[in-house]
Amino acid sequence: MAFSGVQKVVFLVMLSMAAALSFGGAEAALTCGQVVNKLTPCASYIQNGGTPAANCCGGISALYGMAQTTPDRQSVCNCLKQAIAGIPYTGAKAGLAAGLPGKCGVNIPYKINPSTDCKRFT
Repeated sequence: MAFSGVQKVVFLVMLSMAAALSFGGAEAALTCGQVVNKLTPCASYIQNGGTPAANCCGGISALYGMAQTTPDRQSVCNCLKQAIAGIPYTGAKAGLAAGLPGKCGVNIPYKINPSTDCKRFT
């Protein structure tokens, strides 16, 4: 599946969300398709700013709740890293992406960073 540049930037938001969860588990149940589906409504906010759409925040909250196991968190993280690999993004768009979880009421305890080590998420 091909991702647009805006979708790839949106996925930066989810890197931190995947890492923010701290539950144990077994095999990953989340797919990249599910991650993309939940975050696609956020593309307009990342591109244009303003107020995130309700379905964007709903997707972020849902994905946050779905990534309950270590394999799920690592799977989401790796999917997002794959999606954003090699794309240029501006500091403004990165800032919008970084602030999106907070705008949606999801508390992420660290900075969103495309060089995140997905193996750390346990």
